[in-house]
Amino acid sequence: MITIVSGVPRSGTSLMMQMLVAGGLAPLTDKIRKPDADNPRGYYEWERIKQLAANPGAISEAEGKAVKVVSSLLLHLPQNHAYRIVFVRRPLAQVVASQAEMIRRRGNGRPGASSSAMQTALETHLRAVTAWLGERSSMAIHWVDYPDLIATPLEHAEEVAAFLGGGLDVERMAAQVDPSLFRNR
Repeated sequence: MITIVSGVPRSGTSLMMQMLVAGGLAPLTDKIRKPDADNPRGYYEWERIKQLAANPGAISEAEGKAVKVVSSLLLHLPQNHAYRIVFVRRPLAQVVASQAEMIRRRGNGRPGASSSAMQTALETHLRAVTAWLGERSSMAIHWVDYPDLIATPLEHAEEVAAFLGGGLDVERMAAQVDPSLFRNR
């Protein structure tokens, strides 16, 4: 079984990875991307996952572990594995604001699409991904609402742990939630 944490960028996937690791689930991460002002506790990413479309077999390295897979890459998961997907959803206006703030902070912003155009594109993307996931029998999905996770971390830790088959330390999972890091609302 492969555990995947997914969502659109800036939706709370790093927090969910932190929770799973604190609860006792081994991560597949390379620690190449270091913590920064936008994610002070780290990103919990595995660089090779970005090549999933070209090398779908690489996902087999995640067997028995948790790996973060951005929502657009889910479409490239091979069907010869069983997956448990914890999909974090955050209001798209917050996602767009968080992405804009990250770009501003890094000083590499260029004129691009408006916030409303970005939000519309993300809505279209999420509808397509949700429909695609619904057609996959090898993929069990647990949806997590990010603002609700921040408000009731223990409840969500218990639900995620149960979804993943139990055996995780839900108290340690819930302790990873720091409401002060819920910015760009």
